[in-house]
Amino acid sequence: MSSKVYQTIAEPGRAEFVISGSEFIGHARPVETVQDAESFIEEVRDEYDDATHNVPAYRVRADPLREYESDDGEPSGSAGKPALNVLQGQELENIAIVVTRYFGGTELGVGGLVSAYSRAVKEAIEQTEVIEERPHEQLAITVEYDDSGTVRGILESEGVEFEAEYGEDVQFSVRVPTEESDDLCDRIASATSGRADVSGPTE
Repeated sequence: MSSKVYQTIAEPGRAEFVISGSEFIGHARPVETVQDAESFIEEVRDEYDDATHNVPAYRVRADPLREYESDDGEPSGSAGKPALNVLQGQELENIAIVVTRYFGGTELGVGGLVSAYSRAVKEAIEQTEVIEERPHEQLAITVEYDDSGTVRGILESEGVEFEAEYGEDVQFSVRVPTEESDDLCDRIASATSGRADVSGPTE
């Protein structure tokens, strides 16, 4: 997977509008994995299980990039593909969207559906903030108490996100930029004379 900076959204976004009696609701959420994206899609489907359609699409950084879309019963190519096209056009990754539609009795035609589903995705994204993100990975670091202060000091000085759990030993769950991971592991190994147990990346 590429370690380059990529664009995603900062937080969930939601937009809704009505066209010829049909209500469209666009839902967008930042995700880390394909499993996150699919869980989000199921959440929306469960919440809006009375809707006529819940059209999903996502782009998730994996090896290689994973893309998915479905028309969910709409005419072929009229819903899922236009939704995914918006994500591709804005070069967004690690994002999942679902467009919910309540049919209002008037057929919109394929062109009308393409326009409506594209609009729902665009407006949901506009309700949040597009940001640049660096690829991260999770590391699990386990040390004895004697080394825990040293490891904590390194993590704090590097400015990485981490949580510490104190039990029989000390376990650090660390979120580190992928391109900095090897250097961080080397620094911790050196500082603890190899006593730290480092594993990762984890999902």
